[in-house]
Amino acid sequence: MDTKARQLLDKLNTEHSLQTEEYQYLLDHRNQELMDLAAEYARHFQNQHYGNKVFIRGLVEFTNFCRNNCLYCGIRRDNHNCERYRLSADTIVECADEGYALGFRTIVLQGGEDFSYSDEDICDIIRRIKVSHEDMVVTLSIGERSKESYQKYYEAGARRYLLRHETANPELYAKLHPAELSWDNRMECLKNLKEIGYQVGAGFMVESPGQTTYDLAMDLKFVEEFKPDMCGIGPFISHKETPFANSPSGTLETTLFCLSLLRMIYPQVLLPATTALGTIHPKGREMGIKAGANVVMPNLSPTGVRKKYALYDNKICTGEEAAECLGCLGQRMESIGYKIVTDPGNRAGFII
Repeated sequence: MDTKARQLLDKLNTEHSLQTEEYQYLLDHRNQELMDLAAEYARHFQNQHYGNKVFIRGLVEFTNFCRNNCLYCGIRRDNHNCERYRLSADTIVECADEGYALGFRTIVLQGGEDFSYSDEDICDIIRRIKVSHEDMVVTLSIGERSKESYQKYYEAGARRYLLRHETANPELYAKLHPAELSWDNRMECLKNLKEIGYQVGAGFMVESPGQTTYDLAMDLKFVEEFKPDMCGIGPFISHKETPFANSPSGTLETTLFCLSLLRMIYPQVLLPATTALGTIHPKGREMGIKAGANVVMPNLSPTGVRKKYALYDNKICTGEEAAECLGCLGQRMESIGYKIVTDPGNRAGFII
């Protein structure tokens, strides 16, 4: 093992902070031995704050319409081969009801930036879920909105919001997004969400087209400084109907290493083992948990629409019923010494 890399990893393990160039050094000198040690350190913090618990979030992908044209995304506006759908409010609430009956205490309402759902529509859905299930935490993942809109959702009962920052480098952001999208506005949205009182989820793609190890190091430094309550990362996976159709996907190894580093940077963070990890490797989610992650997000969307919410190609679990998917995940987690829990799973130390 590279001596300097070992020293930097030990420093991160005790101080939870490095310079951006030091994070880059770790990424540039990653090997299996360094990864194994990072995962060992990460599991220590995982166990310290969460034990062997893995929290479940029920994901409802309620619309694949999107006003944006991000160059990497399968539901981008200009993908005319995407079969579009919108779920009705009644169907969304029914998905939440089904999830509650299965033991889910967090529901994630995710969609493209689809403004056919007004603020009042979103608030009505949130209120209906909360009236039926007071102890269910409603999470939104619907993109960039005004601070006033975020405030309305919070007042209606939403308590978490997921908004990946995608990359901490404004120049790379501009290469991955159309001109009308602004890195500065993305940062403003994240700041607004924190100010309102949400548990905020940020996150980034690993090895997206044009990304350097310094860019990835910037992401790690951003997480260190912003301290999101949740951080969703996953390997870039191409979609055939995008300008990046022929770009290579991100690797399992770099993603797992980043998960371990994130757990060391912010030991209390909620860290998903994403569907994208499970897509690039049959045991990707289990490997993500063993690298430091502690959240999985089974799909509660109606099976008839799951294949249509294709952000990238070959997404897994598009045909399983929710109960079937949950049972399978439970067995997978038990096989590596972890257990799925129905606790809403707030970030350790978060004051509600």
